Amino acid sequence: MIQKVLIANRGEIALRIVRACRELGIKTLAVYSEADVQSLHVQLADEAICIGGPKSADSYLRADRIISAAEIADVDAIHPGYGFLSENAKFAEQCESCNIKFIGPKSKSIKMMGDKAVARETARKAGVPVVPGSDGIVETEKDALKTARSIGYPVIIKAVAGGGGRGMRIAHNDVSFAKEYHIARGEAEKAFGNGSVYIERYVESPRHIEFQLLGDSHGKIVHLGERDCSVQRRHQKLIEESPSPFLTADLRKKMGKAAIRVAEAVEYENAGTVEFLVDPKGHFFFIEANTRIQVEHPVTEEVTGIDIVKEQIRIANGEELDFDQGDVKQEKHAIECRINAEDPARNFAPSPGTIGLYYPPGGLGVRVDSHAYSGYTIPPFYDSMIGKLICSGPTRKVALERTYRALSEYLIRGIKTTIPLHKAIMADPVFIEGKATTAYMEEFMSRTTPDLFS
Repeated sequence: MIQKVLIANRGEIALRIVRACRELGIKTLAVYSEADVQSLHVQLADEAICIGGPKSADSYLRADRIISAAEIADVDAIHPGYGFLSENAKFAEQCESCNIKFIGPKSKSIKMMGDKAVARETARKAGVPVVPGSDGIVETEKDALKTARSIGYPVIIKAVAGGGGRGMRIAHNDVSFAKEYHIARGEAEKAFGNGSVYIERYVESPRHIEFQLLGDSHGKIVHLGERDCSVQRRHQKLIEESPSPFLTADLRKKMGKAAIRVAEAVEYENAGTVEFLVDPKGHFFFIEANTRIQVEHPVTEEVTGIDIVKEQIRIANGEELDFDQGDVKQEKHAIECRINAEDPARNFAPSPGTIGLYYPPGGLGVRVDSHAYSGYTIPPFYDSMIGKLICSGPTRKVALERTYRALSEYLIRGIKTTIPLHKAIMADPVFIEGKATTAYMEEFMSRTTPDLFS
């Protein structure tokens, strides 16, 4: 049985895992970079070991140092969180070879689903619709251009590894394609150590909807409903909600079954998501799978009452899921706003620095997942997200009203944040009416003056 967990991550997700482990009576080991010595997860974990310098390449991406820390501290398992090494099959294999439980899927599943080109083919063979695209990786600019022309513009160039919008570029013609192809490869190589890309037709103004999955080691796979992640900027999600205001009960049922078919095709274990694009007519297409916990998992937790991180640990322990598909109910509506240290008035310029005052909101139906506090210095080396505000209620209307109220209470002084942006979106008629697609943010920003975010 798992008695001690190394958390191979930082920030709010590391703190989230510390809390789940503590409730389960499991000891925790935080590993951290020199830049994160102030972070809350380092202070609240039972033990902490510094594994390197501030840059990710010198710390959180150093599998050898993480494994060494695990062996020194005699841990039973490693939880990778999201990002960094969470979808690295080689790292999962290293854990397995060292008899350390990797709290995530098997390395085989990560290889199949973490490689987006392979995942597309897996979904197609499982009878799930996929967006028209290349048959796997395109190795050269010449082959890529030929593929783009055969698919028809616009196309999207996508990294086979990682996520978070990195290594994704849109091209509308031959001239822009060559430039975006090389940019996508460069971004992917820098972010994930893998510059391979594939190409898909770009579906304009769709909904981006993902289904949360849990699978145990005994063959049971269930989905926990969907999250609508359509509010994005440059393919980076800003707001997520569940249930989707767009899906009908029938479409939700069809997409949930499709997501499970994809997971069954790779005998999936632990937590993961299957992501779809849905066009205005309700046609849905598989785009990728994420073999890890998602940033937006609290939305599903608030709607279903299921603690996904605890379920991850129980599954890693070999336990069976103690509920069936019919037991999963979307009993509330929840909305998550990602609070980033960015200045929306200055084209979302990063705003690292020391927080002078930090006062999170509270009250009924309000949850804040954050590692920030008054006096905490946000380092410039990592993702700009410093917290997540999750508000829930019996209806979408109540959840919207509660989110706006909570954002009005959320005080962070000393740096710029996206709180004013989220307030403006919560008051915007298009979002209120549930009509936001992936094109929403570009349209919203075009009609919004920067002074609204000051």
